[in-house]
Amino acid sequence: MSTEFLVIGGAIVVALIVIILLFKAVWRVAEPNEALIISGLGAHTKNELADSLGFKIITGKGTAVLPGFQTARRLRLDSRATNLQVSCVTQQGIPVQVRGVVIYKVGDDFTSIANAARRFLDQQDSMNGAIHELFTGHLRSITGNLTVEDLILNRERLTSETRSSAADEMSKLGLVVDSLQIQEIDDETGYIVNLGKPHAAKIAASARIAEAQRDQEATEAEQVAAARKAAAIRESQIQQAGYQAEVDQAAAKARQAGPLSEATARQEVVVQETRAAELEAQLSEQRLQSQVRKPADAKAYETVTLSQAERDARIAQAEAEARETELRAAAQASQVKQAAAADAESVRLRGEASAAATKATGVAEADAAKAKGLAQAEAAKARGLAEAEAIRARSEALAENQEAVIAQQLAENWPQIVEAGAKAFGNVDHMVVLNGAQGIEEMLAKALTLGGTGLGLARTLLSGGTPAGLNGSEPDSKKAVDS
Repeated sequence: MSTEFLVIGGAIVVALIVIILLFKAVWRVAEPNEALIISGLGAHTKNELADSLGFKIITGKGTAVLPGFQTARRLRLDSRATNLQVSCVTQQGIPVQVRGVVIYKVGDDFTSIANAARRFLDQQDSMNGAIHELFTGHLRSITGNLTVEDLILNRERLTSETRSSAADEMSKLGLVVDSLQIQEIDDETGYIVNLGKPHAAKIAASARIAEAQRDQEATEAEQVAAARKAAAIRESQIQQAGYQAEVDQAAAKARQAGPLSEATARQEVVVQETRAAELEAQLSEQRLQSQVRKPADAKAYETVTLSQAERDARIAQAEAEARETELRAAAQASQVKQAAAADAESVRLRGEASAAATKATGVAEADAAKAKGLAQAEAAKARGLAEAEAIRARSEALAENQEAVIAQQLAENWPQIVEAGAKAFGNVDHMVVLNGAQGIEEMLAKALTLGGTGLGLARTLLSGGTPAGLNGSEPDSKKAVDS
């Protein structure tokens, strides 16, 4: 049983879903801004227009549409707008350009909807083009019968005539005009601008005339005011002169009474100054009493009190310092006594050590002096023997080969020889060498041999002496040459 109930329940649910889907598939609802155009089998109503056209119009409600037998399409009923920009020629033959806007829609009655459906159902986007062409023609036709002045001054006439002339065509198309506005009228010839120039010039001239009149009136008012001002100044000066005369007369009287009044005033001033001096003296005495004497007494009392306190403090401090000094002296005496004992013991021990060190040093120095004397004696003895041997060897070598000895001595003292030869050129201011380095060598050789310098030097060296030229004195050969 339960299975049968489930099957029955499922069948009912499926049937309901199918019914809902079928209802949704066949039912169409028209929105407030559109009309449903239903064509096909049985798509007719009792409306004669619909029956003659062969389709049904539905607005603001719903209806069933049989799929496969009927077709439902939507026609928009909301407002549309198209801009107009039309080149026209006026009755005067002046080219103008009219710009405006047309706001229109499909009519709400079944006749307008039927007419619009027959013409624009599948091409609703082309409505703007059709309306533009329609109103362009009517604007050109009406503008040709009007002047530029009429277009400018009476645009309402242009608008109303255009709407009335296009009403028949708009009705056939199923459309109605909500608004037609002429926004601007332009001309390329400057006619409209020139049309306003006379009026502008008239207004400008009127403004200049009015300005000139106002300037004239202002100038006249200024002159009248200046005259009145001059008269007022004159009256003022006359009155001022009278007043000045009275002032001068009063001043003369015042000058006559001046000395007496000045004396009286001076006497009063002296009396008042005397009284003021007395008051100032009393004030100074009171100020001295309050500002000097009493503060001085207080300062003296303060000084005495502070001095006594300071004296007591110094006495107490001196007693404390004396006690401290006594204790410190006792401590230092004990400390000095102990330090003296320690120093005495230290001096005794240091003296014994110093005596022992001095004794050892003396013994060492005596031994060293003895050894040094023996060494010096041996060295002197060896040096004497060596010198004697050297003298003996030189004597033997001189006896055997005198030339070799002379050559050796010359080689050892060659720097002194060259110096002595160079002194021959010491007094020469200018010298010319003809054959270069060879000439210098020959001249030097001649200088060395001049006057027997080389031979005398060799003999001096053999005799063990020092050449005179090397000691800073002139050689004998130089003296002989000079003499």
